[in-house]
Amino acid sequence: MSCRNVAVLAAGVMLLAGCQAEETQLQASEIAYEPFETSFVETDCPEERCATVEVSAIHFPDSPELSAHVRTRLLLMGQGITDSETEWPTDSWEAFAEAFFEQARETRQYATHSASHVRLEAEAMARHDELLIIELDGYVYHAGQAHGMPLTEFMVIDERLRQVVTLDDMLLDDQEAAFYEALIRAHERWLRELEQDDGFAANWPLHESRNVAPLESAWAVRYNVYEIAPYAVGQPELHIPLDELEGIAKPRYLGRE
Repeated sequence: MSCRNVAVLAAGVMLLAGCQAEETQLQASEIAYEPFETSFVETDCPEERCATVEVSAIHFPDSPELSAHVRTRLLLMGQGITDSETEWPTDSWEAFAEAFFEQARETRQYATHSASHVRLEAEAMARHDELLIIELDGYVYHAGQAHGMPLTEFMVIDERLRQVVTLDDMLLDDQEAAFYEALIRAHERWLRELEQDDGFAANWPLHESRNVAPLESAWAVRYNVYEIAPYAVGQPELHIPLDELEGIAKPRYLGRE
């Protein structure tokens, strides 16, 4: 039943309200996005050991550039943490899957159990003050490994500019050192919450990160496993309150204009 037909039925008041909500238009500056899913399964492989690639991402119907940006970054994450100089395809889901399956076939010669797997995800994490923050997640497992490698990156879209912005874009000029000092304080708070001592910090020292999400109440700085903590801790996320970023970050990215 269409929303127009529902409108003539007294008993359909609640349904009509739902239809009207569905028809609400985006604000002028907001960029439309929609879910995108695809998956690939290796063929001609031993039963239960076929490699797989799963994608659950988002697509920007009015911006091929942003859609390509999401795809490229996810496919780079799909390579995992590696010292290999091999350049994998980043312009096609299909080409990436074939490259991954080729590697899986090589790995299977030495691994006697399990199947290689890649999962790539992108979802809207937050939207405020004409900023759209996308969380990009990857999980890469190669057959024979003890565990897979999760990876997370933030993608910040300034909807006024209709483009992706980086940490450099969000900071005022010559404020990188001040930002790092604020990050050190956030790290100290995180260590106290984790109830860890100086020995932990010495073994897992803090380092700079550009993986930043400007949220409404604080900037989130996400680290991947093994960067500042052992695998068991997961992916640490430090938070810098907005008031500590006054004079460091541009007011635009603190919700001040």
